[in-house]
Amino acid sequence: MTRIRPDAAAALPARERGRRTGRILGASALALIAAGPLAAQEDQEVTESYGYSSFGELKYPADFDHLDYVNPDAPKGGEISIWAQGSFDSFNQYAIAGVPAALNTIGSERIMTSFADDPYGLYCLMCTSLEYPADLSWVIFHLRDDVTFQDGTPMTAEDIAFTSNLFMTQGIPEYRRIVENFYDKVEVIDPYTIKFTFNPESSVRDRIGLAGSTPAFSKKWFEERGQRLDESTLEPFMSTGAYMLDSYDFNRRVVYKRNPDYWAEDLPVSKGRNNFDRIRVEYFADTSAAFEGFKSGEYTFRIEDKAQNWAESYNFPNVQNGAVKQEEIADGNVGYHLAWVFNLDRPKWQDKRVREAISLAFNFEWTNRTIFYDLYKQPVSFWDGTDLAATGTPSEGEAALLQPLVEEGLFGEDILTGEAVAPAAHEPDSNRLSRRTLREAGNLLEEAGWKIGDDGIRRNAEGQPLELVIIQTNPTYDRMVNPFLQNLQLMGIQGRLERVDTSQYVERRRSGNFDLANQGFTMDFEPSLGLYQWFGSQTADNSSRNLMRLRDEGVDRLIATAVGATSLEDLKTATRALDRALRYTRFDIPLWYNDKSFVAYYDIYGHPGTMPPLDLGQFDFWWYDQEKADALKAKGVLR
Repeated sequence: MTRIRPDAAAALPARERGRRTGRILGASALALIAAGPLAAQEDQEVTESYGYSSFGELKYPADFDHLDYVNPDAPKGGEISIWAQGSFDSFNQYAIAGVPAALNTIGSERIMTSFADDPYGLYCLMCTSLEYPADLSWVIFHLRDDVTFQDGTPMTAEDIAFTSNLFMTQGIPEYRRIVENFYDKVEVIDPYTIKFTFNPESSVRDRIGLAGSTPAFSKKWFEERGQRLDESTLEPFMSTGAYMLDSYDFNRRVVYKRNPDYWAEDLPVSKGRNNFDRIRVEYFADTSAAFEGFKSGEYTFRIEDKAQNWAESYNFPNVQNGAVKQEEIADGNVGYHLAWVFNLDRPKWQDKRVREAISLAFNFEWTNRTIFYDLYKQPVSFWDGTDLAATGTPSEGEAALLQPLVEEGLFGEDILTGEAVAPAAHEPDSNRLSRRTLREAGNLLEEAGWKIGDDGIRRNAEGQPLELVIIQTNPTYDRMVNPFLQNLQLMGIQGRLERVDTSQYVERRRSGNFDLANQGFTMDFEPSLGLYQWFGSQTADNSSRNLMRLRDEGVDRLIATAVGATSLEDLKTATRALDRALRYTRFDIPLWYNDKSFVAYYDIYGHPGTMPPLDLGQFDFWWYDQEKADALKAKGVLR
């Protein structure tokens, strides 16, 4: 299922890479047992297992020795350092106020965990087993009795219940709207047993996944400080994970250190993982300064997000002499859908014809060739690279879902007869739009009531010009934005770019003070409740994900169908129909994505020869090579 995101991080203009699929559910090879004393009230058999899945079997058995993709003999020690842009003033990812520090949740753990080579799998981490009946009306987690917080105090069921209540009562509004009625009750059975009983109206496929994704925060720590989940904090929440805050210097750096007393250090799940003693984040004002910092060795690991750099700039001495390595590592996640989204709360963007016309002004083919060196792809689907993407005309199953919505007037007939909407193709040799494209855009705008005057400016019946403001933090992409604005001018549209700092960017996105803004859509292999955060009408008023303020009854109904799917085939059909409908609304202008990670690093690290498909894992299963580090230091490459 789609992870329901309980934090406000999506409001930020950039995120750390090395991302996983956004799942919270898992897969299992399950053993049936008779109902035990804890479930005596149920007249049905109860399943006990070390994991769970809506679909299929677990990849790993209960007694696995180590994950397939790690080096179980990886050495411990050393430091990995990365960069982040802008500033930070908080360590709370879950509050709207403040800008959270990079990697601020690195010390958090959940009851269950997922692995980078099992897209449907969720396994016990802080539990030894879970029990649940056939109707999934409840789940009981038997917690480990050796889990400790980073201050050495034991973690118990009271902490889990406390944390669950925090998110239900103090979580960001878009999260609470979806999950506030998910549980009938959360009960502490004993210090190491907790039971979640689900509201009968809740999504069945999300039940165990949502409960199993509950983090463990220290109740004692929160109560002693009077801390709230929805308020900023100058220290991370007391958690149980392998990394904890070491030091920070506001707007310059933050350093995390490996917890020397990590409770799970000797478990099979930890073999070959959590290998660095320190993880350091250096802050830079912009990407140019950050790149210069990498060249000089201020930090040592970089995921390159600028194609021009990757194509032209990695020719500095430390690359030429072999001190810096470059790799292109395949990303097996659902394609990252980076786009500009319209603010649909503004009346001028509520006509789909206007949005379609403006989207014609972006020439990806020319942009990719001229600016991105043909290194990127343009997003087509919200599930690019998977069999969840809509293609061609609707299948029989998709048509069956869409037909009633067409009959009710929620979509036009053309959604049933036409190809799935895709970005318009342009000529790659020139950014200037063809006469055919300009004519098409002009016709759409004329039909929508935007007439062009003798001065070349389009106005509506009230004489108001058609104006468009893009907000942006990063000057790197001016080379891409300015040609787009030039094409808008040819259409009679007055467009301009407003560059703002990080805090202004966060606030303007939150308050809806924009016409177009960047949004990165991160879908996954088992979409479910999180779809409401991304696209649901109920989150449109205040959401870090539904940034475009989409309110569409047809989309809402298709989301409900996807959330309610109980078989993988039904889920695929529903998701394809939803993908088709989302693209049909044209609320976004797809920009680009990379199906690889462009990685550059000083040659002091190692990683497994076969990488897992769902995670780059630089903080998880890479390691520090002391011998190579000593050699580079001896040469004066690194301090």
